[in-house]
Amino acid sequence: MTRKATGVFGLVALLLLMGVSLFVGVMNVSPKDLWHDPEAMRLMGISRLPRTLAAVIAGASLAVTGTIMQMLVRNRFVEPSTAGTGQGAAAGILIATLFFPAVPLFAKMSLAAICALISSFGFLAIVRRLPPTQPLLVPLVGMIYGGILGAGVVFVAYQADLLQYIDIWMNGEFSGVLKGRYELIWVAAAVAALSYLVADQFAIVGMGRVASISLGLNYRQVITIGLVAISIVTALTVVTVGMIPFVGLVVPNITSRLLGDNLRRTLPITALLGAVLVLASDILGRVLRYPFEIPVGTVFGVIGAVVFLWLLYARPGHAR
Repeated sequence: MTRKATGVFGLVALLLLMGVSLFVGVMNVSPKDLWHDPEAMRLMGISRLPRTLAAVIAGASLAVTGTIMQMLVRNRFVEPSTAGTGQGAAAGILIATLFFPAVPLFAKMSLAAICALISSFGFLAIVRRLPPTQPLLVPLVGMIYGGILGAGVVFVAYQADLLQYIDIWMNGEFSGVLKGRYELIWVAAAVAALSYLVADQFAIVGMGRVASISLGLNYRQVITIGLVAISIVTALTVVTVGMIPFVGLVVPNITSRLLGDNLRRTLPITALLGAVLVLASDILGRVLRYPFEIPVGTVFGVIGAVVFLWLLYARPGHAR
């Protein structure tokens, strides 16, 4: 399938899923109700539309930052949630909750982004010491590194009787998304969009430090820009909807297998595919045990694990 055909198919699928998402929920609402029932219109504006937009933005942003992370680390089997970035963001929120409970949400998000950035730099420093001939060591070390950070966060939260909050941050779900409580995630959309402007530079970084410097690229600057973008998006996602695993791992790999590694050409498709898969997972979570909900992090975790196994064993595709 060509890039244009993939883009058209993904856009049509996204629009259809957004339409379905608006009318799926515990309260039955039909398109006809919107014309004569003010409460139905109010429900759309307060809950259904913000939830749908949050799922689209979170999926697209996480897919883009996953691609950036893979370029920076030069490994296809890493993403922010398996490299300690998500756990670092959760640690920042925990610190803000313990020591600065009265600060605004924006301040908590800023602290979460700083902690996510520090944890990302730590992971990058560890990865640089690994032998390049053992690429599977990178995701393995990332999972251990993230597991240690996550265990530390859970331990401190247990001591402070905040385990319920940790469960919310560590398992993404959109049931709490309402008008007035999700707008910060639009900043993540802006950061992901701005990342497209330096897509070519991220692609060059993926060639390695020596090749990047020889091509005249400011290697450290691009690395810093990428890590800042990853940290902001991860922190905003964790603060708003929690951690959604596998999005930044499987979506870039699927795009790469279908369309190749031209980052400037494929990054919009990656964002589109991430939005489609996360929104579809959210809808599944609402209907599988209706009227109860399964968190989107759980649904996508199952789907992502299956796709990840397919990526490991399937033969590579060819770019078109």
